[in-house]
Amino acid sequence: MVDRVVKRFGGVTAVNKVSLSLEAGRIYGLIGPKGSGKTTLFNCITGVDQADEGQIRFKGQRIDGLKPHQIFHQGIGRTFQVIRVFPELTALENLLVVTTDDYAAARARAEDLLRFVKLERLANEYAGNLSYGQQKLVEFVRVLMTDPELVLLDEPAAGVNRTLLNELLDAVRTLRDRGKTVLLVEHDMKVVMGLCETVFVLDHGEKLTEGPPGVIQTDERVIEAYFGR
Repeated sequence: MVDRVVKRFGGVTAVNKVSLSLEAGRIYGLIGPKGSGKTTLFNCITGVDQADEGQIRFKGQRIDGLKPHQIFHQGIGRTFQVIRVFPELTALENLLVVTTDDYAAARARAEDLLRFVKLERLANEYAGNLSYGQQKLVEFVRVLMTDPELVLLDEPAAGVNRTLLNELLDAVRTLRDRGKTVLLVEHDMKVVMGLCETVFVLDHGEKLTEGPPGVIQTDERVIEAYFGR
Protein backbone atom coordinates (compact mmCIF):
# COMPACT_ATOMS: atom_id res chain seq x y z
CA MET A 1 0.00 0.00 0.00
CA VAL A 2 2.73 2.49 1.01
CA ASP A 3 5.71 2.28 -1.33
CA ARG A 4 8.95 4.12 -0.48
CA VAL A 5 7.16 7.25 0.69
CA VAL A 6 9.23 10.35 1.47
CA LYS A 7 7.98 13.50 3.18
CA ARG A 8 10.18 16.51 3.79
CA PHE A 9 9.56 19.73 5.69
CA GLY A 10 12.19 22.16 4.55
CA GLY A 11 15.53 20.51 5.27
CA VAL A 12 14.03 17.88 7.56
CA THR A 13 13.06 14.48 6.18
CA ALA A 14 10.19 13.37 8.42
CA VAL A 15 9.47 10.15 6.50
CA ASN A 16 12.22 8.51 4.49
CA LYS A 17 11.42 5.77 1.97
CA VAL A 18 8.92 3.97 4.16
CA SER A 19 6.98 1.01 2.76
CA LEU A 20 4.04 -0.74 4.44
CA SER A 21 1.94 -3.59 3.13
CA LEU A 22 -1.48 -4.13 4.70
CA GLU A 23 -3.82 -7.08 4.27
CA ALA A 24 -7.56 -6.86 4.76
CA GLY A 25 -8.99 -8.05 8.05
CA ARG A 26 -5.91 -7.48 10.19
CA ILE A 27 -4.84 -5.09 12.95
CA TYR A 28 -1.49 -3.37 12.52
CA GLY A 29 0.49 -1.21 14.90
CA LEU A 30 2.83 1.66 14.01
CA ILE A 31 5.23 2.51 16.82
CA GLY A 32 8.39 4.48 17.36
CA PRO A 33 9.83 7.22 19.56
CA LYS A 34 8.43 10.74 19.46
CA GLY A 35 9.31 12.45 16.19
CA SER A 36 9.85 9.21 14.30
CA GLY A 37 7.32 10.12 11.60
CA LYS A 38 4.24 8.15 12.63
CA THR A 39 1.63 10.90 12.42
CA THR A 40 3.30 12.37 9.34
CA LEU A 41 2.91 9.02 7.61
CA PHE A 42 -0.76 8.94 8.65
CA ASN A 43 -1.11 12.42 7.18
CA CYS A 44 0.42 11.30 3.89
CA ILE A 45 -1.91 8.30 3.66
CA THR A 46 -4.98 10.46 4.29
CA GLY A 47 -3.96 13.41 2.11
CA VAL A 48 -3.41 15.92 4.93
CA ASP A 49 0.22 16.08 3.75
CA GLN A 50 1.32 15.29 0.22
CA ALA A 51 4.21 12.85 -0.12
CA ASP A 52 7.28 14.21 -1.91
CA GLU A 53 8.25 10.82 -3.29
CA GLY A 54 6.85 7.31 -3.49
CA GLN A 55 3.37 5.97 -4.05
CA ILE A 56 0.36 5.20 -1.88
CA ARG A 57 -2.17 2.73 -3.24
CA PHE A 58 -5.53 1.59 -1.94
CA LYS A 59 -7.57 -1.17 -3.57
CA GLY A 60 -5.10 -1.10 -6.46
CA GLN A 61 -5.48 2.61 -7.20
CA ARG A 62 -3.05 5.42 -6.43
CA ILE A 63 -4.40 7.84 -3.85
CA ASP A 64 -1.34 10.00 -3.30
CA GLY A 65 -2.21 13.42 -4.68
CA LEU A 66 -5.88 13.18 -3.74
CA LYS A 67 -7.50 15.58 -1.29
CA PRO A 68 -8.43 14.33 2.20
CA HIS A 69 -12.18 14.27 1.44
CA GLN A 70 -11.52 12.26 -1.73
CA ILE A 71 -9.48 9.70 0.18
CA PHE A 72 -12.18 9.57 2.86
CA HIS A 73 -14.74 8.67 0.20
CA GLN A 74 -12.39 5.99 -1.17
CA GLY A 75 -12.94 4.10 2.09
CA ILE A 76 -10.24 5.32 4.48
CA GLY A 77 -11.20 6.87 7.81
CA ARG A 78 -9.03 8.20 10.62
CA THR A 79 -9.00 9.69 14.07
CA PHE A 80 -6.54 12.30 15.33
CA GLN A 81 -4.26 12.69 18.34
CA VAL A 82 -6.30 15.72 19.43
CA ILE A 83 -10.02 14.99 19.73
CA ARG A 84 -12.11 16.70 17.08
CA VAL A 85 -15.68 16.35 18.24
CA PHE A 86 -18.20 19.19 17.94
CA PRO A 87 -18.83 20.08 21.60
CA GLU A 88 -22.09 21.95 20.97
CA LEU A 89 -23.63 19.05 19.06
CA THR A 90 -24.99 15.92 20.70
CA ALA A 91 -23.17 12.62 20.41
CA LEU A 92 -25.75 11.53 17.83
CA GLU A 93 -25.42 14.74 15.83
CA ASN A 94 -21.62 14.36 15.80
CA LEU A 95 -22.12 11.17 13.81
CA LEU A 96 -24.80 12.54 11.51
CA VAL A 97 -22.72 15.48 10.28
CA VAL A 98 -20.33 13.29 8.29
CA THR A 99 -22.87 11.68 6.01
CA THR A 100 -25.21 12.85 3.27
CA ASP A 101 -27.27 9.67 3.37
CA ASP A 102 -31.02 9.68 3.83
CA TYR A 103 -31.68 11.04 7.32
CA ALA A 104 -33.64 8.05 8.57
CA ALA A 105 -30.99 5.60 7.38
CA ALA A 106 -28.16 7.76 8.74
CA ARG A 107 -29.84 8.11 12.12
CA ALA A 108 -30.39 4.36 12.33
CA ARG A 109 -26.73 3.70 11.56
CA ALA A 110 -25.59 6.35 14.06
CA GLU A 111 -27.74 4.81 16.78
CA ASP A 112 -26.37 1.35 15.95
CA LEU A 113 -22.80 2.66 16.19
CA LEU A 114 -23.43 4.32 19.55
CA ARG A 115 -24.80 0.99 20.79
CA PHE A 116 -21.68 -0.66 19.34
CA VAL A 117 -19.55 1.25 21.87
CA LYS A 118 -22.24 1.26 24.60
CA LEU A 119 -22.94 4.99 24.42
CA GLU A 120 -26.57 4.78 23.33
CA ARG A 121 -27.80 6.29 26.62
CA LEU A 122 -25.71 9.39 25.87
CA ALA A 123 -26.94 9.88 22.29
CA ASN A 124 -28.66 13.17 23.12
CA GLU A 125 -25.95 14.48 25.45
CA TYR A 126 -23.81 17.35 24.20
CA ALA A 127 -20.38 16.02 23.21
CA GLY A 128 -18.73 18.77 25.24
CA ASN A 129 -20.28 17.28 28.40
CA LEU A 130 -18.89 13.80 27.78
CA SER A 131 -15.74 12.51 29.42
CA TYR A 132 -12.51 12.47 27.45
CA GLY A 133 -12.79 8.72 26.88
CA GLN A 134 -16.41 8.99 25.79
CA GLN A 135 -15.47 11.71 23.31
CA LYS A 136 -12.81 9.39 21.89
CA LEU A 137 -15.43 6.69 21.42
CA VAL A 138 -17.71 9.17 19.65
CA GLU A 139 -14.88 10.17 17.33
CA PHE A 140 -14.07 6.51 16.69
CA VAL A 141 -17.62 5.55 15.66
CA ARG A 142 -18.01 8.77 13.66
CA VAL A 143 -15.22 7.43 11.44
CA LEU A 144 -17.32 4.29 10.95
CA MET A 145 -20.39 6.14 9.69
CA THR A 146 -19.31 5.71 6.07
CA ASP A 147 -18.28 2.07 6.62
CA PRO A 148 -14.57 2.51 5.70
CA GLU A 149 -12.46 -0.48 4.75
CA LEU A 150 -9.32 0.93 6.35
CA VAL A 151 -9.38 2.70 9.72
CA LEU A 152 -6.38 4.68 11.00
CA LEU A 153 -6.36 5.33 14.75
CA ASP A 154 -3.93 7.92 16.11
CA GLU A 155 -3.20 7.15 19.79
CA PRO A 156 -6.65 5.78 20.66
CA ALA A 157 -5.61 4.77 24.20
CA ALA A 158 -4.13 8.12 25.26
CA GLY A 159 -5.96 9.57 28.26
CA VAL A 160 -8.71 6.94 28.25
CA ASN A 161 -9.60 5.09 31.44
CA ARG A 162 -9.28 1.32 31.45
CA THR A 163 -13.02 0.58 31.26
CA LEU A 164 -13.62 2.77 28.21
CA LEU A 165 -10.36 1.60 26.66
CA ASN A 166 -11.52 -2.01 26.88
CA GLU A 167 -14.74 -0.99 25.10
CA LEU A 168 -12.69 0.60 22.33
CA LEU A 169 -10.32 -2.35 21.98
CA ASP A 170 -13.24 -4.81 21.82
CA ALA A 171 -14.79 -2.64 19.08
CA VAL A 172 -11.53 -2.66 17.11
CA ARG A 173 -11.36 -6.45 17.31
CA THR A 174 -14.95 -6.68 16.12
CA LEU A 175 -14.08 -4.49 13.14
CA ARG A 176 -11.25 -6.85 12.29
CA ASP A 177 -13.58 -9.83 12.56
CA ARG A 178 -15.89 -8.08 10.07
CA GLY A 179 -13.07 -7.87 7.54
CA LYS A 180 -11.95 -4.30 8.19
CA THR A 181 -8.29 -3.32 8.33
CA VAL A 182 -6.97 -1.23 11.22
CA LEU A 183 -3.66 0.62 11.47
CA LEU A 184 -3.00 2.33 14.78
CA VAL A 185 -0.33 4.59 16.23
CA GLU A 186 -0.04 3.96 19.94
CA HIS A 187 2.47 4.53 22.74
CA ASP A 188 0.85 2.11 25.18
CA MET A 189 2.86 -1.03 24.52
CA LYS A 190 0.38 -3.24 26.39
CA VAL A 191 -2.28 -2.15 23.91
CA VAL A 192 -0.02 -2.66 20.91
CA MET A 193 1.26 -6.07 21.98
CA GLY A 194 -2.19 -7.31 23.02
CA LEU A 195 -4.13 -6.02 20.01
CA CYS A 196 -1.93 -5.92 16.91
CA GLU A 197 -1.02 -8.86 14.70
CA THR A 198 1.85 -7.09 12.94
CA VAL A 199 3.85 -4.12 14.22
CA PHE A 200 5.82 -1.64 12.12
CA VAL A 201 8.60 0.28 13.87
CA LEU A 202 9.76 3.72 12.73
CA ASP A 203 12.89 5.50 13.91
CA HIS A 204 14.10 8.87 12.61
CA GLY A 205 11.58 8.66 9.77
CA GLU A 206 12.71 5.26 8.53
CA LYS A 207 11.17 1.83 8.96
CA LEU A 208 13.44 0.01 11.36
CA THR A 209 11.69 -3.35 11.24
CA GLU A 210 8.32 -5.11 11.22
CA GLY A 211 6.96 -8.34 12.59
CA PRO A 212 4.64 -9.99 15.11
CA PRO A 213 4.48 -8.38 18.57
CA GLY A 214 6.42 -11.16 20.28
CA VAL A 215 9.36 -10.65 17.96
CA ILE A 216 9.24 -6.86 18.02
CA GLN A 217 9.31 -6.55 21.80
CA THR A 218 12.51 -8.57 22.03
CA ASP A 219 14.29 -6.96 19.06
CA GLU A 220 17.41 -5.21 20.38
CA ARG A 221 17.15 -2.50 17.73
CA VAL A 222 13.61 -1.69 18.81
CA ILE A 223 14.55 -1.71 22.50
CA GLU A 224 17.38 0.69 21.81
CA ALA A 225 15.40 3.02 19.53
CA TYR A 226 12.04 3.00 21.25
CA PHE A 227 12.79 2.30 24.89
CA GLY A 228 16.10 4.15 25.01
CA ARG A 229 18.16 1.28 26.35
